[in-house]
Amino acid sequence: MIRSLIAALCLVSALVATPVASAADRFSPLEAALSKNVDVEFDVAIERDGKSLYRKKSYIVVCERLSSCPAYPSTRWRWASVTKQIVAVLVLQEVAKGRIDLDAPLSRYLPRFKSANASLITVRQLLRHQTGLPNPDDTPAGAAGMASYYLPGFKSNRDPLGGYCSGPVKGTPGAGWTYNNCDYIVAGALLKAVTGKSWDRLVKDRIARPLGLRSLIVLRSGKYEGANQFKLAGDIEPELDFSAFGAAGSLAGSAEDLLAFDRALMNGKLLPPAQLAELWDGQAELGYIALGQWVFTVPLKGCAAPVKIVERRGAIGAVQVRNFILPDQKVAAAVFVANPEFDFGEIWQGSGFSHDLLALAACGTETK
Repeated sequence: MIRSLIAALCLVSALVATPVASAADRFSPLEAALSKNVDVEFDVAIERDGKSLYRKKSYIVVCERLSSCPAYPSTRWRWASVTKQIVAVLVLQEVAKGRIDLDAPLSRYLPRFKSANASLITVRQLLRHQTGLPNPDDTPAGAAGMASYYLPGFKSNRDPLGGYCSGPVKGTPGAGWTYNNCDYIVAGALLKAVTGKSWDRLVKDRIARPLGLRSLIVLRSGKYEGANQFKLAGDIEPELDFSAFGAAGSLAGSAEDLLAFDRALMNGKLLPPAQLAELWDGQAELGYIALGQWVFTVPLKGCAAPVKIVERRGAIGAVQVRNFILPDQKVAAAVFVANPEFDFGEIWQGSGFSHDLLALAACGTETK
């Protein structure tokens, strides 16, 4: 078992030079917040209009034995639920082609879906977490408190159309939103039914290859394929079955590749304007949830006017991720932290790590 492995910890810290030296000073408050605890592994990349504003990463690499420690740490992180943001883009591409109607019931495209809500849930509700489907997070806790659905040896069927996600429903579609990985596990099945290709093949063909995202992979097992394994609750993370996350959270890649995706999305390379507007249609009455992300407009310290923000959060095991897009400012930021207790804060409250990061990136003193 992983817990019995010999762990060799190699601390590596690397600062990637920004175009202007003063930029590092400008973002020094972020470094202070991230570095308060030496055991916090992090990776932060911020750009504006395709040009780097800030880049800093620090790792503690967990190795099975000292001789297997890499000379430098992997730059590939779990993207976790940022996967949902990308899957939502793939669905909206099918909307743009006229193959999917956002307001049609799932039963039109997935006649084999056994859920009692199949004929009631629309595609839009699926992408906005308004389905009432069962939630994998509700399965009994296993190693390190992880829901057993995501652990090797899960006893129930994980088939999206006839397994756990098609089981007894928890609510009425459209009655509100409840975060739920089953929604996007089913969205992956929807894409395959409509296109004839698996969701991960579509990621490769439509996202990774055209954008040159060389680090982007799908994690399929508990072997931490190219993605670092971290400490959780003072121990090495338990083995996870990443295939269980599927279209809800199994992508992994570098911070730079995530920024490249953000850049392409905000610049209209992945979706036509009408479908991008649908993707980013944050509903105030639903806490500003859009399709696969949250979109809202709030004041940021130093900005003359409120700023439109696209936010996607994610977390698996010890890793948290935040992906931010500020389309009007052409700013994108990707943040990975290997600490489940790290407090990002809430942007709308006008303070905290996420707010300060975006305020510095969008509203701070211009570099020359």
